[in-house]
Amino acid sequence: MRQTDHTVGGWLAERAALTPDRTAIDFGGRLISYRELADGAARRATALAAAGLKAGDRVATLTRNCPEQVELLFACARAGLIVVPLNWRLTAAELAYQLRDAGPAVLLAEPSLRALADEATGQAGGPRAEPLTGVPETARTAAVPGSAPADDDPLFILYTSGTTGKPKGAVLTHANCFWTNLSFDRTAEMSGHDVVLQVLPQCHVGGWNVQPLLAWWKGATVLLEQAFDALRVLRLIAARRVTTMMGVPTNYLMLAAHPAFGDADLSSLRQVIVGGAPMPLSLIEKWTARGVTVLQGYGLTEAAPNVLCVPPEYARDKAGSAGRPYLHVRVALRDLDRDGRVDGPGIGELLVSGPNVFAGYWRNPQATSAVLDDGWLASGDVAERDADGFYWIRGRLRDMYISGGENVYPAEVEEVLVAHEAVAEAAVIGVPDERWGETGLAFVVFRSGRELPAAELAGYCRTRLAAYKVPGHFRTVAELPRLTSGKVDKMALARIWDAAPARR
Repeated sequence: MRQTDHTVGGWLAERAALTPDRTAIDFGGRLISYRELADGAARRATALAAAGLKAGDRVATLTRNCPEQVELLFACARAGLIVVPLNWRLTAAELAYQLRDAGPAVLLAEPSLRALADEATGQAGGPRAEPLTGVPETARTAAVPGSAPADDDPLFILYTSGTTGKPKGAVLTHANCFWTNLSFDRTAEMSGHDVVLQVLPQCHVGGWNVQPLLAWWKGATVLLEQAFDALRVLRLIAARRVTTMMGVPTNYLMLAAHPAFGDADLSSLRQVIVGGAPMPLSLIEKWTARGVTVLQGYGLTEAAPNVLCVPPEYARDKAGSAGRPYLHVRVALRDLDRDGRVDGPGIGELLVSGPNVFAGYWRNPQATSAVLDDGWLASGDVAERDADGFYWIRGRLRDMYISGGENVYPAEVEEVLVAHEAVAEAAVIGVPDERWGETGLAFVVFRSGRELPAAELAGYCRTRLAAYKVPGHFRTVAELPRLTSGKVDKMALARIWDAAPARR
């Protein structure tokens, strides 16, 4: 029997029936009530069905944060459709690959991104690109044909890069979203009176499952922003009486470093949620000195994403820690030799299990089997568990770094670099960066007599990669150090950086 107890489709309609006039979204001063949001979602569900879409079809979006995408999400949740939110910061070629892989029935784009959408669909050979804004007025709230989605049916396909350099679509089900939001609420409780500032992009899992979906479930107001600007955020907190927000350490660093921070009215701000990387103790202290609770967390898209968190009372003593498991989440450490589990304090690969763990990678059973084993998700992160049961992320088995909260996989960047006619070989590693947490350092072996300035190589990368993937540093080398297996020795490259940090 298909279980439907944990589907997301009814959240908005049920909330609208209970508190119809409460504000669901504040979008640049445009206030949208729960009644209006639910009506819009119902019309979109009917319009999608009338267009011939059926349960299991994919609906891709290319848009910055906006109310229309929220309507669409709840429409798809109701109709059994799968939302594929694409990253508008990607190039047309990068988007085309994801479109070919997901095979959506339609791509819905915001007007300012329509040219990019058309270029991407042209390269992908489909699907048709249509405007996200506007729903036919004839599409009323008639019942959507077909059976209701079940708990284990997909709701999202979210693309996350892999070590091969090709992105993979992580499939999150209705149940994944239900349980990760429930566990989050039981840790960082939210009420219908909260005002949530949302600056994370909705092309990422954090743009949905780290506060926004929970807010609409609980009847709170989401202050939906399309971009992050430190001064604007400080002013919004005061003017809109923001009570909670989510961001990466870079966001909070930029806010704390702004000249207006010292005098900003933060009296309404109860807590800030941190993800993407550990928040330094000095930065935690700047926020706690202003009376704001800091809740550090750790997660990954494949876990929808919440895995670990540091309870506020441990924020100082366990600064730098990823925390303890959320409720309903289990974690373990696998010995790095992959021959057993680590008991008690120790180091190993972090494994995750629970109803939040994803269903697998879209149409990629080989990649799925590589990370899922008997319900346990291999995170690829090396973690250390201390005597108090707190976990500390010490490194990555998969060659990845995080820049400004965005995952960057060197293999993808290296593939672009070696495609340049002047480049013979390239290797990329992540190195510390004061502003973004980490950035890329590219070691480049040029063909004889073809050496290029770093600025020119960076410009070439920007035409083929999202800006956050472009290395912040380039270093020319005669050859790349290699292991006896023939693989590039990236530990040796890291030691080169440690000995004499590169400068672009």
